[in-house]
Amino acid sequence: MNPAETKTKSDLKNIKSPMITLTRTPGTESSLWSPVERLSTLRQEMDRLWELTFPGRTTSFFAGWTPSLDLYDAEDRLVAKVELPGMKKEDIEISYQDGVLHLTGERKPEAFGSKDTQAFRTERFTGKFQRSLSLPAPIQVDQIRASYKDGILTIDLPKSEEAKPHKVEVSVS
Repeated sequence: MNPAETKTKSDLKNIKSPMITLTRTPGTESSLWSPVERLSTLRQEMDRLWELTFPGRTTSFFAGWTPSLDLYDAEDRLVAKVELPGMKKEDIEISYQDGVLHLTGERKPEAFGSKDTQAFRTERFTGKFQRSLSLPAPIQVDQIRASYKDGILTIDLPKSEEAKPHKVEVSVS
């Protein structure tokens, strides 16, 4: 380094340049709200705006809800597991048509306390749902079975014979 270019601490103190200080303090409101709660609030506000614009309409802006679903591919069957806690089996409908599994139902809100009791916070979805899922293999329609235990709906979908893997022997000629 060239000695003429070397600056001392006293030289640096004499340089006048604007100084910006950035201080970040979390606001009390933003630290208490999670992103999911903000979306829930947004949904409520959109529903309120929709109701003000079109009074008497019962359809909400984001109508319904969608249950979580896992689909497993076993060798001879598909198995769907659907989370439906708090529902009765009578409120769940399953159908299969043209390679598509259809699930519909309704989770009814629970009555709590007297009718004067107001909810302080509600995060569980209620209302109707509809879910359709294209299946990756043909199914034996007459062999479809479903069971419901501990809030999990399990649908057993046996594959048709042509969809099952077949072992082919290699012959030597």
